[in-house]
Amino acid sequence: MSTRTLIRGGLVVTASDELHADVLIEDGRIAALAAHGSDAAAGWTADRVLDATDRYVIPGGVDAHTHMELPFGGTFASDTFETGTRAAAWGGTTTIVDFAVQSVGHSLREGLDTWYAKADGNCAVDYAFHMIMSDVTPTTLKEMALLVQEGITSFKLFMAYPGVFYSDDGQILRAMQVAADTGGLIMMHAENGIAIDVLVEQALARGETDPRFHGEVRKALLEAEATHRAIQLARVAGSPLYVVHVSAEEAVAELAAARDKGLPVFGETCPQYLFLSTDNLAEPGFEGAKYVCSTPLRPREHQAALWRGLRTNDLQVVSTDHCPFCFTGQKELGRGDFSKIPNGLPGVENRMDLLHQAVVDGHISRRRWIEIACATPARMFGLYSQKGTIAPGADADVVIYDPHATQTLSAETHHMNVDYSAYEGKTVTGRVETVLSRGVPVIEGRTYVGHAGHGAFLPRSTCQYLN
Repeated sequence: MSTRTLIRGGLVVTASDELHADVLIEDGRIAALAAHGSDAAAGWTADRVLDATDRYVIPGGVDAHTHMELPFGGTFASDTFETGTRAAAWGGTTTIVDFAVQSVGHSLREGLDTWYAKADGNCAVDYAFHMIMSDVTPTTLKEMALLVQEGITSFKLFMAYPGVFYSDDGQILRAMQVAADTGGLIMMHAENGIAIDVLVEQALARGETDPRFHGEVRKALLEAEATHRAIQLARVAGSPLYVVHVSAEEAVAELAAARDKGLPVFGETCPQYLFLSTDNLAEPGFEGAKYVCSTPLRPREHQAALWRGLRTNDLQVVSTDHCPFCFTGQKELGRGDFSKIPNGLPGVENRMDLLHQAVVDGHISRRRWIEIACATPARMFGLYSQKGTIAPGADADVVIYDPHATQTLSAETHHMNVDYSAYEGKTVTGRVETVLSRGVPVIEGRTYVGHAGHGAFLPRSTCQYLN
């Protein structure tokens, strides 16, 4: 049975264009666009017609950095693939790229299969995987090529968290060399974890145990140093590099310098670094624990450099690093010792709205909003033009967005499985109204009509900025 949906009268916004157009969807894909009121559009018929008058019609968001069910710090991220992808849909995100984790002493294959099992049949929207490499050995290096062929084309390494995820420079160089040969993309958590651990130990010895010290020991210079080192190792290996969750002005400067040399170096930041700061980490009592993530929140003056990086394309992507832990029972593990607070913030539901607020505030344009939240992450991770745009042949991942509605972000009303909001009480302009995933309604008129199991696994091609 062929099904046709027609979205009428909205302003279609993509990374490259804005046009008042009607959008025809057939069998889960965009079939055609035509100017609203044109003869072509007037002749279209459909089983279902959606009125998008005074609304934006935008591609579903692509969040290229989430951690559903991640084991960390003696506990697990509180969102499952079911609750997390449902919350993503509520926020206008229709594709997530999550991280499968290799455990030390185990193969990449085992880690990947574990994550396939977690996600299979549980996702409300489409999903893909990156691979975290925690144990770079001759055996796991050989596995990388097999994963690339399977559509797992990006590998995350950590210069932080000694004893957990950490890789030394030699391991990083070897993985980068394999990535250069196979077309894989190395993603880097760039912080000097060895030096940070010394500062953590010294701070705790001084009795500095409150959440705010998490930000003070993870110094911006140690993010910049690691970013610089990762770039030089990538140059030696002839490998592309994608630096995740960039938070510091000095790290942006390292990326900009590399890009000015024409190097294939890319950077991502996250809403928390654009909208929150060390002021949140210093909230009284133990409230600051809610804002413990790594890289950490920075002093507010770093925000201007991040916004500038997004405008100049020295930063290309805004992802969430969604890794929620409940305040009660999880964040509280670090009472009396900030180093034991599970690192991570909830945000998969808030990203598209916060970035629309950035449009309202004049930080970025509408098209840049769609570029950094939809099109570029899709291109970066081998999903464009199936995802990230509204064009004939693309998956009908479409959001009807009300740019005039206001909402107040709150744990009372969000759909993430976490007991607090990092943006509690913040009022933003713009709200998701209707969400289609491959043409199927997931959110309809502010009601969830989706279901676990609709979301499909997406094998990815290699980074489309390198082809």
